[in-house]
Amino acid sequence: MLSLLHIDSGAPHSDGSVSRRLTSLFAEVWRREHAAAGYRYRDLVADPVPPVGPPYVDLGRRVERRGTVPLGEVEALAANAAERRDWARTLPLIEELHAAHTVLIGAPMYNFSVPAALKAWIDRITFPGAHVDPDSGEPLLRRTRVVVVTARGGAYGPGSPRHGCDFQEPYLRAYFREHLGVPEENQWYVHAEMTLAEHLPHLARFTEMAARSLADARERIASLAARDGRPVEAPQP
Repeated sequence: MLSLLHIDSGAPHSDGSVSRRLTSLFAEVWRREHAAAGYRYRDLVADPVPPVGPPYVDLGRRVERRGTVPLGEVEALAANAAERRDWARTLPLIEELHAAHTVLIGAPMYNFSVPAALKAWIDRITFPGAHVDPDSGEPLLRRTRVVVVTARGGAYGPGSPRHGCDFQEPYLRAYFREHLGVPEENQWYVHAEMTLAEHLPHLARFTEMAARSLADARERIASLAARDGRPVEAPQP
């Protein structure tokens, strides 16, 4: 059975979160086309992931010195109750990520990058060796599909004046590729841009551009969600 892990990281607000509306559309189409029983939702604002601290770091370094340690053996390496509690917060996040065929992330652009709530989740799941098969050394997420849906108040696409200020998609692409082993062909990015045009007078002239960008994003999202969600196998080096 196919499974979807749906993550929202943007703060809800009175004007309505664009990224949340778009990820909801993806989830609605996906659940209609596939088995709803395989759906899992995590709201990183309503249920924030604790930032990593000394117990996480100490346990992680101890594990890293031993090489790749199976997840089921990490708890035994905890030196104290604080480390065991921190691992108990971490393991379920890693396991639900591993169980997903598709990971859907709603990520509005905050100050040229990702929300702190999403960064806290990223830091928490990036435990040493957690995403590598201890027997083969292969990335466990090499066949996972990642779909990132963003909302941006301005325009950051190729040719735009602020193209070089996009530290969101390049960061996430590099993170999922280098740290989690998700190949480029299994990563998809959908952007709704100029979302502040209808709210700020000095951006009003971009209202039509914003409407086109939102319509294009909705079309792409519906198409991606309707696919069966089975990514291609990553090519071997």
